[in-house]
Amino acid sequence: MVKRRPPSANRPPPTDNANLLLAALPADEYKRILPSLDLVPLRLKTLLHRPGDHIEHVYFPGGGFCSMLTVLKDGGMVEVATIGREGVVGVSAVLDGNPVSSTSMVQGETDTCYRMKADAVRREMDRRGAFYELLTHYAQALVGFIMQSTACNAVHSVEQRLARWLLMARDRMGSDEFPLTQEFVAMMLGASRPTVTIVASTLQKAGLITYHRGQIKIVDGDKLEEASCECYRTTTELLRAVTDPARRT
Repeated sequence: MVKRRPPSANRPPPTDNANLLLAALPADEYKRILPSLDLVPLRLKTLLHRPGDHIEHVYFPGGGFCSMLTVLKDGGMVEVATIGREGVVGVSAVLDGNPVSSTSMVQGETDTCYRMKADAVRREMDRRGAFYELLTHYAQALVGFIMQSTACNAVHSVEQRLARWLLMARDRMGSDEFPLTQEFVAMMLGASRPTVTIVASTLQKAGLITYHRGQIKIVDGDKLEEASCECYRTTTELLRAVTDPARRT
């Protein structure tokens, strides 16, 4: 006799999952993986994975966002990807079975995240169904996101990159206002804090944002997008295509 897991407040909803990948699954496949999902919060600056870790869980955010960070020898970190409710944290390492080479850190809090054991992910991937197809498409899109971010960091100005990052944070937080420190922005963009201060001040004087005591508000999203580079739109469309078959090529 199979022992059933008792009902728990830490179970995700049977329908209307807040994570776009899970929400895109056919009802029968979602129902099958439902017992494998735990509902957990993501708290600011929590490290989900560290370099050298063998991943035990992957995370499907239902809000907020996480940063994938490359860690340098001096301890410095630079963001290479931002993952919110459109994606999953840790899937690439689960698929190839190797330890992770990057750090995953929570940068936008949420009370809604769906955690799944790595073994359960692998079993579901082996079925070669819709779950496999969605996560494979997402893994490919994430590689494209990282490649675009690498090019962006190399050729675009700090102002363009900051504008792009703020727009991505807004999309994932679902709000024009969210906490943000200059220290964090400097780390994410690979720029000095004085440079970030100057650039943020420029955007504020132009009426695009307001910034006060670690809280930032996007005042004019359209103009902020104009101040950004093409990388914001490119990466946004790349990730949207994963859960929208009409956009796939």
